[in-house]
Amino acid sequence: MPSDARDDVDHGRGDGRNDDAATVEALLGRPLQGAFEVVVRHDDGSPVVIRNAPLLHDGTPMPTRYWLVGEPERTQVSRLEAAGGVNRAEAEVDERELARAHERYAVERDGALPSGHEGHRPSGGVGGTRRGVKCLHAHYAWHLAGGDDPVGRWVASHLDEGR
Repeated sequence: MPSDARDDVDHGRGDGRNDDAATVEALLGRPLQGAFEVVVRHDDGSPVVIRNAPLLHDGTPMPTRYWLVGEPERTQVSRLEAAGGVNRAEAEVDERELARAHERYAVERDGALPSGHEGHRPSGGVGGTRRGVKCLHAHYAWHLAGGDDPVGRWVASHLDEGR
């Protein structure tokens, strides 16, 4: 896989097929708690990234809009995180550019809230973080889905370290 895995995946919208739900549940290892759409797939059709609804089925806010579910990407990013990737990305990515990315992410996610929603809302930016880097998986997922995320780009350029 090239350092920018975006070339290896289909960015077409998921169609919400029932087999998507079963596949994503198997990848997560637990039942789904909210609505989602597969937004990035491998060439074989398997999910790589899902886009979550901003609220779970029970109304709980869901701050993580984009979720990396595919393999081997998820394992590679986990290895990069375990090797200190969160601290390295935070040190190497421009703080102002990252803050703007968090703002864009929050605006997109909040724009998906149901019209007239008056209950609790998701907070923060990428993965619910207000500042800095919390989860490389969330940043990389948004990047793969087409988001302008400097940390996601950083992950793509360092993904070979997680192999």
